Amino acid sequence: MQLIKSNLKIDFLSKRNLAWIVSAVLIVISIASMATRGLNLGIDFTGGTLVEVGYPEAVDLNPIRDALEANQFGDAIVQHFGTAKDVLIRLPADDSKDAAQLSNEVLEALQPTGTPDMRRVEFVGPQVGEELRDDGGLAVLYALIGILIYVALRFEYRFALGSVAALIHDVILVVGFFSVTQAPFDLTVLAAVLAVIGYSLNDTIVVFDRIRENFRIMRKAQPTEVVNGSINQTLARTLMTSLTTLMVLLALFFVGGQVIHSFALALIVGVIIGTYSSIYIASSLLIALGVSHKDLMETENDDEELNEMP
Repeated sequence: MQLIKSNLKIDFLSKRNLAWIVSAVLIVISIASMATRGLNLGIDFTGGTLVEVGYPEAVDLNPIRDALEANQFGDAIVQHFGTAKDVLIRLPADDSKDAAQLSNEVLEALQPTGTPDMRRVEFVGPQVGEELRDDGGLAVLYALIGILIYVALRFEYRFALGSVAALIHDVILVVGFFSVTQAPFDLTVLAAVLAVIGYSLNDTIVVFDRIRENFRIMRKAQPTEVVNGSINQTLARTLMTSLTTLMVLLALFFVGGQVIHSFALALIVGVIIGTYSSIYIASSLLIALGVSHKDLMETENDDEELNEMP
């Protein structure tokens, strides 16, 4: 009986050495960037005040920056928020002023730029931001530990190592992308990283389950042939899942507004990397670790128990 029925015969594993080199280079770049440049942390983590103002017509950001700098707000980060009429201003933490006083001063400073309308003001204290940063990091760590326990119980150890390696690979590259590009990293991005962990693990488990099935059926095939065939079998499902997910994320990225812009960006990067890692990191690592048919064959005790069943 031959389980592999897919007409696809793409030799993914022949490119595994090249894939490992590319991944190694990207990981080094990511770690180096995080060590030297760090992340562009949002006020969720650093603390500060976020002021959103609206104009009756589209405005240029340069006059707004000049007006703020002239009124001692030179450290303000100014960007459009959704449309060219809406402006988001991020101010560093200032313990000497409360949010209401700070927002009034900002609104007064912007009077020369037109007739801005105050939309909302949010304040995050430095201590709260630090706690959010620490708790967020622990959340990612706990998620990885929980997944490590799960895959250790569910899979043979080579499969477990492949799953964990792919997850660590994905987290480093997603966070490294935000470090290299200096895109804002806030709580929504952290939530996206956790979602990427779940997405990547799910994709890897689908491929691994098929590999285990094929190892038990294709007893005379070489391990590389079994793994390649299994990847080809699940490729249609993997691509369909990834493409439909990306369609939704691209819609959120382009028309969802600035609030979820970073969240959608993190998931887009994560889905692409997660799909790649389930094929070229998790699966190819099985071959590197020397997985073979005897590692996945049913034991004699299991066969006897099955024969005794009515």
